[in-house]
Amino acid sequence: MSFELNGKVYETDDDGYLVNLDDWNEEVAGYIAQQEGVDMTEAHWEVVNFLRDYYQEYKIAPMIKILIKEMKKMFGPEKGSNAYLYQLYPAGPALQACKIAGLPKPTGCV
Repeated sequence: MSFELNGKVYETDDDGYLVNLDDWNEEVAGYIAQQEGVDMTEAHWEVVNFLRDYYQEYKIAPMIKILIKEMKKMFGPEKGSNAYLYQLYPAGPALQACKIAGLPKPTGCV
């Protein structure tokens, strides 16, 4: 599968995740977010940037339990909660946010 944005074709897997992580940029993230029905705010970008940093360090997309724990450590209990993250990403914070962040689909409990 693929989509075209500004004359460039981006390859995706069957679930819509980017195949080539280097293809990601904020414009691509905005397009994917739009397809997902997510209106990107500063709070959404905070999660996306956190996920990208996490992936760069650990080479894995975190499952939801780890995402919540690490967000809590970095941003405090208000943002490191299931309710907060689901409010931002109703289709599942780990799955939907990782897709928008251009990361592979998380494995395990998502």
